Amino acid sequence: QLVQSTFFPPAEGVMLPTGSFSNRVAFITGGGTGLGRAMTSTLSQLGAQCVIASRKLDVLQQTAEEISSQTGNKVHAVECDVRDPQAVARCVERMETLTGLPDVIINNAAGNFVCPSERLSPNAWRSITDIVLNGTAFVTLELGKRLIQSRKGASFLAITTIYAESGSGFVVPSASAKAGVEALYKSLAAEWGRYGHRFNIIQPGPIRTKGAFSRLDPTGAFEKAMISRIPTGRLGKPAEIANLAAFVSSDYATWMSGAVIRLDGGEYVSMAGEFNELRRVTPDQWKMMEAMIRNTRGS
Repeated sequence: QLVQSTFFPPAEGVMLPTGSFSNRVAFITGGGTGLGRAMTSTLSQLGAQCVIASRKLDVLQQTAEEISSQTGNKVHAVECDVRDPQAVARCVERMETLTGLPDVIINNAAGNFVCPSERLSPNAWRSITDIVLNGTAFVTLELGKRLIQSRKGASFLAITTIYAESGSGFVVPSASAKAGVEALYKSLAAEWGRYGHRFNIIQPGPIRTKGAFSRLDPTGAFEKAMISRIPTGRLGKPAEIANLAAFVSSDYATWMSGAVIRLDGGEYVSMAGEFNELRRVTPDQWKMMEAMIRNTRGS
């Protein structure tokens, strides 16, 4: 039997030319772990001076030191609770002192867990929407206003999810908040282009990162099912998102704004098509079905 993933192996090396982000400052929320860490590592390798922010300063500092020692470029760790607009303002002020305002902003901080909606408390709802939607808005508005005042352009990127578009049961606060983030970024792409700002969105499909998988697939039971419905036959790798994020944030993509890019191995379209489950039908079964269809008189 063919394993389709052998046709689609991940290329995890850095894609863009060395120095693509020389003399650039990149600000990444949730930059200490998972996808945020992968994007920081790639941008740092490409010459960016990175500032990573989250609530856990110890995790950030360790990541900053590790990436900086690998790339030779400075990575700064700044504590920031994106849910608190005052904390966001303090974080941005600290960044201005350290590096100046950023050229690249990646809103990647998120929270999520699986839960039947009838079991959701108002606090559970608020904890997700505060980080995902409000946090992205506070970071974007705080930085946007300062950049506009300084007459400095920047690339803004939000990391959402494939179900921001379709909705999804059992992750309703996340689906709602991520859809809000997409509306925010599309709206600002239209409004703030005149200030030299562009806004884009990446929707990753399933990628095994410790943070996300521990809360979304605590038993590991869903991973097999996920892979079976992904046409390319495998999960994504953090480096694949990092390369796409670097491209979207780079000088090679300055005509891209208001774009929503899905990177999911085909999972979204695989789940969307009503008859896609017919891929399970064997050639012999198709022969029988064809014979039956042919014998059916037209109505």
